[in-house]
Amino acid sequence: MKIHEGAWSRLLAAEFEKPYYKSLIAFLREEEQEHTIFPPKGERFSAYNKTPFQKVKVVILGQDPYHGEGQAHGLSFSVRDEKIPPSLKNIYKELADDMGCEIPRSGDLSAWAEQGVFLLNTVLSVRASEAGSHQQKGWEQFTDATICLLSEEKEHLVFILWGRPAQSKEKLIDSSRHLVLKAPHPSPLSSYRGFFGSKPFSKSNDYLKAHGITPIEWCL
Repeated sequence: MKIHEGAWSRLLAAEFEKPYYKSLIAFLREEEQEHTIFPPKGERFSAYNKTPFQKVKVVILGQDPYHGEGQAHGLSFSVRDEKIPPSLKNIYKELADDMGCEIPRSGDLSAWAEQGVFLLNTVLSVRASEAGSHQQKGWEQFTDATICLLSEEKEHLVFILWGRPAQSKEKLIDSSRHLVLKAPHPSPLSSYRGFFGSKPFSKSNDYLKAHGITPIEWCL
């Protein structure tokens, strides 16, 4: 279970040697002997492998991977199959309203990742059918290190923080060097409290263009 993308692997090398990370790996080995874990082992670092460090333009933070069969594949909010989860449906509604895109039929956001949208969950694994089951096992420390690295080593990124758990990471981001966009989570429970109408896609592109960076083609 490794990051294959060279720059990420090199820049995060110190984290792989820390006691917390070794404990995390031991925990995951035990879990895999008794439970089904999502996403599959080879896809846990898909966000890193699909979006090289040098290419990152926008960061969209999620929390846990989806915990249902055939859903999680290592990119926050993204699913492989065509059964689109409620939060992603609401993201697509806002995408259509904000950018005039047609609502996609697939839930796979790989096309965003390949353009520089780093789709990072703060926890990178979960036990099947048990939401939150791998929280506080070490993943948060690893993904916090990732966020700090991006904030410190890059300039003019857009960080999109939906909901309180994502917004708790704002303290790791240097807002004098990056744009931080905050809104309620797109879940059906909170989307009508300010997620709809927040225009994260056009705001991201306006910021990127203002700094001479090629915008994201958000329409899928």
